[in-house]
Amino acid sequence: MSIVLLRVATLEDAKAIQAIYAPYVETTAITFEEVVPSVEEFEGRIQKTLENFPYLVLEEDGEVVGYAYAGRFSARAAFDWSTEVSIYISLNHQRKGYGKLLYAALEKKLLELGYQNIYACVAVPEVEDEYLTMNSVNYHKYLGFEECGHFKKCGCKFNRWYDIVWLQKHGATTIPTKRPNQFTAL
Repeated sequence: MSIVLLRVATLEDAKAIQAIYAPYVETTAITFEEVVPSVEEFEGRIQKTLENFPYLVLEEDGEVVGYAYAGRFSARAAFDWSTEVSIYISLNHQRKGYGKLLYAALEKKLLELGYQNIYACVAVPEVEDEYLTMNSVNYHKYLGFEECGHFKKCGCKFNRWYDIVWLQKHGATTIPTKRPNQFTAL
């Protein structure tokens, strides 16, 4: 039986995170990045995210096999109760429930910090192809996200146009009395 550990990411995870992300950049339209970021770029992204938001990794038997993180939804102050989330699971470790574990932990932490709205931006094809299917949208809906926006032909990758869909979870129901807290890893 595998030993699964969920924890806060560290700069030392950058290489493993890069390895998980690279196939998504190189062979899919799930991300609109076209060049795999360097390990140093990932170190910077992890560090910047952890200044204010959770960045989680999931290990299986000591190997990082997935990660999820949150970030600012928009720089305007009125959006401070909203956050955007992203998740990536190693292609060799999908369909084990790891995405659900990561998202549940991330969502719990975000709600504890005081965030009211959680958004995900997902690439979608007009017609499914070898680079992109509807799996990500369907997965987010399975997790309780609802579609709240659809932008047509806004990303071009592999010489084809792709749409993006915004999905939302936990629409705010009350006026908050204070701004969300910053995430602290310790």
